[in-house]
Amino acid sequence: MIKLNMSLSNEEIIKLRCGDVVSLSGTIYTARDAAHKRLIETIERKEKMPFDICGQAIYYVGPTPNKPNEVIGSAGPTTSYRMDDLTIPLLERGLKVMIGKGKRSEAVIEGIKKHKAVYFAAIGGAGAYISNSIKSCEVIAYDDLGAEAIRRLEIEDLQLIVAIDSYGENIYEKGRRLYCKR
Repeated sequence: MIKLNMSLSNEEIIKLRCGDVVSLSGTIYTARDAAHKRLIETIERKEKMPFDICGQAIYYVGPTPNKPNEVIGSAGPTTSYRMDDLTIPLLERGLKVMIGKGKRSEAVIEGIKKHKAVYFAAIGGAGAYISNSIKSCEVIAYDDLGAEAIRRLEIEDLQLIVAIDSYGENIYEKGRRLYCKR
């Protein structure tokens, strides 16, 4: 397992290969569909972003409400392709890490390659388990969006898989080639 701390440098990112298992710690941000739409509108209006996206990670999650004495509720990944139409402008502004589940569009894969970013897959259906890696949670923008508000998370040893590396190698295609020979 490769231990990583945010923010990742370009040198760290280009060493990662599709299929690597990583343990990520540090500060990451949450954003789903509605938050992405607002981020893009902010860019289009040339306004200040709610956080400096350069070198950062976005986790595609809409956590459930926390129970008493818990930092966060269940925090499993959402399907990433829903953000694909809104991802390139964020990569252009320095986004380096995306965390979610499922395939990405060819345009996003090309953006990952061009901007030396990485896409990590989190384990779908394991939201309660993942929430154990979240040590603090603070809503920083778009509180009116409820579960889709942007949050700053402090994580420790969040286990992920490199799904698409900075060279465009894609675990969803690699797996198909390895296990679905026809």
